[in-house]
Amino acid sequence: MKAFLTKFTNRKGQSIVEITLITPLLLAALAVPADFGAAFLAGNLVNTAAREGARVGGQSKKSAGTDTNRNFNATDAGAVKNQVVAKMPGYLSNRSVTVKFYEDTPANCLETIEVTASGEYNYLFYQILRFFGASVPNKSTISRTAQFAYRFQPYTNATRCTATSVNQAYTNL
Repeated sequence: MKAFLTKFTNRKGQSIVEITLITPLLLAALAVPADFGAAFLAGNLVNTAAREGARVGGQSKKSAGTDTNRNFNATDAGAVKNQVVAKMPGYLSNRSVTVKFYEDTPANCLETIEVTASGEYNYLFYQILRFFGASVPNKSTISRTAQFAYRFQPYTNATRCTATSVNQAYTNL
């Protein structure tokens, strides 16, 4: 009788079963903060890229006293776009950059450059939820906009210009 009870009270395989049941939950609990941290990092990098592009565009403005042709063109917008693309994270899909220059209208207005950078981040957490049957979006769009005043303009300019001389949009970079 003692041998019979020993056979059924042996718990050598119990820990393996427990680890097998707990491991997916533990991995999901560790993956979620890492995934949202990577998304937060991507948002910060996109914000930095947009700011850097706006800074480059704002400082490339020529001095009003020495240059009569102060308007931006597609080449200037391309230089700003290249600066933004160089700083954006490569793991974002459907990346796009929009560069807008506001200048010349009305007279003595505050001339600015506006750079919008965006991309889509695919959350691992969303894929896990879809595996369990949840209806969640495939991707989340991360978009940041930065504005910068041109380097050479009077400090007395208070109202923002309304005319957009160059509006260059670059998508799927």
